[in-house]
Amino acid sequence: MNSILIVDDEKSLRDFLVIMLEEEGFQVITASGVEKAIKLIRENIFDLILTDIRMGDSNGIDVLDEARNTLPDTPVVMMTAYASAETAVTAMKKGAYDYISKPFKIEDIQLIVKNALEKRKLAKENRLLKSALDDRFQLVNILGKSEPIQKIFNLVEKVAKSKATVLITGESGTGKELIAKAIHFNGNRKNYPFVSINCGAMPESLLESELFGHEKGAFTSADSLKLGLMESANKGTFFLDEIGDAPLSTQVKLLRVLQENEITRLGSTKSMPVDLRIIAATNSNLSNLVEEKSFREDLYYRLNVIPIHLPPLRERKEDIPELVDFFINKYNTLHNKAYIQGVDPDALKVFESYSWPGNVRELENVIERAVVLESEQKIRKISLPDELLGQLSPDRIQVPELGQNDIDLEKTLDQIEKKMIANALMRSDGIINKAAKNLNLSFRSMRYRIEKHKLKDKGKSND
Repeated sequence: MNSILIVDDEKSLRDFLVIMLEEEGFQVITASGVEKAIKLIRENIFDLILTDIRMGDSNGIDVLDEARNTLPDTPVVMMTAYASAETAVTAMKKGAYDYISKPFKIEDIQLIVKNALEKRKLAKENRLLKSALDDRFQLVNILGKSEPIQKIFNLVEKVAKSKATVLITGESGTGKELIAKAIHFNGNRKNYPFVSINCGAMPESLLESELFGHEKGAFTSADSLKLGLMESANKGTFFLDEIGDAPLSTQVKLLRVLQENEITRLGSTKSMPVDLRIIAATNSNLSNLVEEKSFREDLYYRLNVIPIHLPPLRERKEDIPELVDFFINKYNTLHNKAYIQGVDPDALKVFESYSWPGNVRELENVIERAVVLESEQKIRKISLPDELLGQLSPDRIQVPELGQNDIDLEKTLDQIEKKMIANALMRSDGIINKAAKNLNLSFRSMRYRIEKHKLKDKGKSND
């Protein structure tokens, strides 16, 4: 329901507009003077403001000025019985949407209200779209300003306009997909699709069906034709996340896409041309996988044309204060908590001493939680999760002294691994994919360790 503020010192006019607009389905609030109107504007969000220009010794232009500062998307319509070219020009120059002279016809005010609200809707949509695009490009807000990150920004700018294949490496949560999107949205393909798939998140048969599509009857459950994601992304960018987890049989088909620019649906012998920019990402060391014969060497070289490595957050802690401020502002807006002003010194020390195994993604989740829970102006330690306050960073994990008797290394390592797996599952609400990413493990490796330590009751496969 759209809300409208009416500002006029004439009670009969206010009452008339309330009756008329409420019959149209609007929520209407009134003010008899400028001072009350300004207070209401500061405390509420209105979709439209109708204000008189002259109200005794007060001036409705002050209402217009406050609305422009506080509610920039809200159109303001000026009403007056003292119409003149000068007052109209002044109001319009200051940002009034329109101007109507008293007395006015019902159909005239109805038309103005309709048009003004439509303008409000379009202005809001345009602002949100611009903000979304700006967020995509303003990576400095999401990744930081440290020297390593600045070098990555410079590289992104250079490669965005080309068609060169990019391989992004780094731990889970460092922002690999964000970099891929930055390349896409700053390049020549930005008006075409950006499509992604996680190569380690599904079985081989399902992965290939998702990538390349299938013909009706290609396999038992293929009861209709299915277009693949690569086909749907034609002329755009295709992001292969966790490419190191792709089965060897799928790697062969991906190599063909890179070499021949064509795909073949499962169950078909007919090839179809595709025009794609390929960006791949992994948290694995692909050169090691090549040596182990679990990743094709030819595919590796095809992907590694432009390598970009994202450092973990623990290696660039100078970015943490800026990232914290960015995420506070983001979640203040999302959760209507505008009074959160920052982080107190003790909480910031916790942020800077924690090792952040989940990297920027984990930091963002912690800040969102703290913004929701915090009741003071600054985030305090009390609003942080227990794992941050009692965190065991890699150099602080307590292990038995070498001089102690009866130390069983294998047993000790198993105990540490079990604790870390259990902790990761707890922090990810039991979702195995999330826990695996936080520990820099593949889904299969994580599932093996869960079974090994008999932690099945703590994990679940679906998000």
